[in-house]
Amino acid sequence: MPHIQLFSIIKNYLSQIHSGVTQINLDIEHGQIVSIIGESGSGKSTLLKVIYGTILPQSGEVHYNGVQIIGADEKLIPGHNKMKMVSQDLTLNLYAKVYDNIACLIANTNLDEKRELTLQTMDFLRISHLADKRVSDLSGGEQQRVAIARAVITEPEVLLLDEPFSQLDAILKKQLREDVKRLAHYLNITVIMVSHDPIDGLSMADKIVVLKEGKIIRQGTPKAIYQNPQYAYVAKLLGKANILTNSNLLPNISQTYAIYPQHVLLHKEQKGFAARVKSTSFAGNFEEIEIIYQNLKITAYDYQMLNFMPNENVWFTITELMEVED
Repeated sequence: MPHIQLFSIIKNYLSQIHSGVTQINLDIEHGQIVSIIGESGSGKSTLLKVIYGTILPQSGEVHYNGVQIIGADEKLIPGHNKMKMVSQDLTLNLYAKVYDNIACLIANTNLDEKRELTLQTMDFLRISHLADKRVSDLSGGEQQRVAIARAVITEPEVLLLDEPFSQLDAILKKQLREDVKRLAHYLNITVIMVSHDPIDGLSMADKIVVLKEGKIIRQGTPKAIYQNPQYAYVAKLLGKANILTNSNLLPNISQTYAIYPQHVLLHKEQKGFAARVKSTSFAGNFEEIEIIYQNLKITAYDYQMLNFMPNENVWFTITELMEVED
């Protein structure tokens, strides 16, 4: 039996236009890390809150270990007792110390055990050195770790994360991704997170759920979806894919294809198709190059660092393309 099951969930805030989620059917296994991704307004946060039980769907059911979750209209304090959510607003006591923010979630029945568990949780999330600091004096990334520590110290079976990495720089984001993944495996808990950054899901999730206008259009393992997106929307979301149709670059001009930028190889010598460089952008270990071919704008990643300049002539070949639906 799946850990969490959603059956035909519908929750829309407006009747005339898309404003929530529609006909959501989803199984989540125990211990999985599931990433819900999609464009802004696709229904990601709504779906997370429906799972948690703080938003009541207009129709459909959410089951936890085979038992229907009680809705927000039937509980004094909404939310499932076996779940904890870390939302974007981070409900922390800004003027209390980090240690007190975390320890206050544990009863005072055994003070030694309480202290040991608090210190262990802080150490796991790499915030032991912040124990005596006020939360208001912490960075956004440090506050995020404190919020996660508060959530997991009570040993929930499910951890829900709403945009957990949105305010972090690249280095801190990578560290926190690793810590959440390690935490999930260590505690053997299910993690469901919402993210606008597809790299979050690709790098740490066991399962990705792609939402578009409130509906699930694709779900599966990160590698399977990336290698076979099926839809142009998914390919653009996961890999900034070029979406082409009606072009002599394609084996079937009536079919739509997705081409990831790394599959567009650029050449200084005359090889393949001739184009013109529109713009270049340095990205560390590669340059992102926009080229123009017969009025088509195509993005390529130049890992060879060939130092192309705007308006320069360039030639390109395509190593891989994928059939997709619009």
